[in-house]
Amino acid sequence: MKIRATFALAALALLAACAHQVPSAVAPQAPGFLLGLWHGFIFPVAWGLSLLFPEVAVYAVPNNGGWYDFGFFIGVVFLGVGAQGGRKVVYRERVVVRDGMKTVRGRVIDQ
Repeated sequence: MKIRATFALAALALLAACAHQVPSAVAPQAPGFLLGLWHGFIFPVAWGLSLLFPEVAVYAVPNNGGWYDFGFFIGVVFLGVGAQGGRKVVYRERVVVRDGMKTVRGRVIDQ
């Protein structure tokens, strides 16, 4: 099963390597890294608004290419939606019942 998953992942990576931007979508004076960062950060709000208003877009086209994409990625993953993936801590108590009496033996913390 691992060999299949590895092969599928490699095939997808090779297929993604063939992708390129259309020259008309890349402009030197278009939004760059900082606007990509901002657009990535406000992505959840922009996406919600884009469902209601057709003139709202979540991604600027044309943009200056790779730097805008990198800023958008950083904005989404580290500042926006992806930043919410903190730790979840669960506290449980271990209860032991002997001879009809309940005693708490200690606390277990799952992370």
